[in-house]
Amino acid sequence: MTLSKAKMNKEYTVNSVLGQEDMVKFLFSLGCYEGEKVTIISKVASNYIINIKDSRYGIDEELAKIIQVA
Repeated sequence: MTLSKAKMNKEYTVNSVLGQEDMVKFLFSLGCYEGEKVTIISKVASNYIINIKDSRYGIDEELAKIIQVA
């Protein structure tokens, strides 16, 4: 499933990041890559606050849709 369909405050493991190269590189720079743990802290409109490696980041729904989690 994609991160955009995930539940808040539940830890997921990133399976893959599939999208345009620049978007994938941006997420990789945040530490979002295969095998990493990610949690949605909050969602307001189409913006997500996520927790990766003890850091919080804001991403939009377009980025959340390319992150595959389990």
